[in-house]
Amino acid sequence: MPQTATVPATAEKETHFKRSLGLLDATMIVAGSMIGSGIFIVSADITRNVGSAGWLIAVWLITGFMTLTAALSYGELSAMFPRAGGQYVYLKEAYNPLIGFLYGWSFFSVIQTGTIAAVGVAFSKFAGYFIPALEMTDANILMDLGWLKVYPAQLVSIALIVLLTWINTRGVKEGKLIQTTFTVTKLVSLFGLILFGFILAFDTDVWNANWADAWTMKSISADGNIGTVLGIAALGAIAASMVGSIFSSDAWNNVTFIAGEIKNPQRNIGLSLFLGTLIVTVIYVAANFMYLAVLPLSGIATAPADRVAVSAANAIFGNIGTYVIAIMIMISTFGCNNGLILAGARVYYSMANDGLFFKKAGTLNKNAVPEWALWAQCLVAAILCLSGRYGDLLDMVSFVVVIFYMLTIAGIFLLRKQRPEAPRPYKAVGYPVLPALYIAMGLTFCILLVFYKPKFTWPGLIIVLLGIPLYYLALRGKRRE
Repeated sequence: MPQTATVPATAEKETHFKRSLGLLDATMIVAGSMIGSGIFIVSADITRNVGSAGWLIAVWLITGFMTLTAALSYGELSAMFPRAGGQYVYLKEAYNPLIGFLYGWSFFSVIQTGTIAAVGVAFSKFAGYFIPALEMTDANILMDLGWLKVYPAQLVSIALIVLLTWINTRGVKEGKLIQTTFTVTKLVSLFGLILFGFILAFDTDVWNANWADAWTMKSISADGNIGTVLGIAALGAIAASMVGSIFSSDAWNNVTFIAGEIKNPQRNIGLSLFLGTLIVTVIYVAANFMYLAVLPLSGIATAPADRVAVSAANAIFGNIGTYVIAIMIMISTFGCNNGLILAGARVYYSMANDGLFFKKAGTLNKNAVPEWALWAQCLVAAILCLSGRYGDLLDMVSFVVVIFYMLTIAGIFLLRKQRPEAPRPYKAVGYPVLPALYIAMGLTFCILLVFYKPKFTWPGLIIVLLGIPLYYLALRGKRRE
């Protein structure tokens, strides 16, 4: 049954959070959590799937439109429920505690922790340009158990996650300082890279060749062979491409998890969602236009290790470009992980106060942050770093992430019917058209993945469904207390 509009039992505890984050801080958390290493890499895979300049840009525009639409819709929910937990709270209130728990379980087991692991390893991989011992090659293996290989890069990734977790246990102000500093730095760096690309390396012949047949969809293999994509297979190619662009544009909702620490959350969360996602969408589309201005399509599709930005930077700056991008990605991933770590623990805090997670996760330390939840998140992310399976897991849950987004946005319709008199300081822009359009686009994306990329769908659903018995175990434990 839908939940009734009641004051949560956790209200007294949540007042211990310090509302010390302003609009700029919240916007930097949105943008900083979104921009990791994806924009530097995933355009290679997208180009291999769609094989044309027009469709490369279209995939990023479609993803950007969906992200902006979702962000504008979430503004209504964040204004209705301006407390820690964000999407977990919205799903619980619109549907029931089980749906909220399934999101929280997926978030803890893979979505947030897997992203933290992937971003941490990306930091170490690009640090390998300066420290060869961090390159993940057979020569650098520290331990080989057959089923598990341990590289120095993984240990550095874990050390980075531990460091940022420790910093965030010191209080939200410390995390805020890192987030704002690193996000501003990477935004300026990305704008600079795009600008220098157009000024120093714009190649008219390359640009014209890339746009000569911009809307004929093709497939480009890793070795450069070109095939045709016809009929409904084109929709499958777009859906497969969007796995990468959606992953690169994800984590925009992290700011909703820390609503209990944001000043004037009814106004600032919705506004920061819009501003942050808009800034990142503009950067992502502009970066891909820059790639098309300096690299041929085949060069984008076959970039070594998919590092398109490295190939572009080499065209712009020469050999030093590799190191320019390596520094940019290290800055980007450092700031990205700080935002992910800071925000994620607030979800487990809210779950714990509902009796659906470890009890200690629902406590705050003397610095008014959920320290136990931060370290629990750190532990799972570290295990995923060592496993080396975080990339596979994230591919599996891209599908599930969109399902939860659709459910959350559908919750706006449910809550307007169930609680028409509830205060709504901010209302979803374009309601009901834009939220409905997002749901339709998300549903199309998920259906296409089921048919064309099943390896991205069923494993993710299995991970979610594993949460059902855990939910009932948690309820049993709650009744015994």
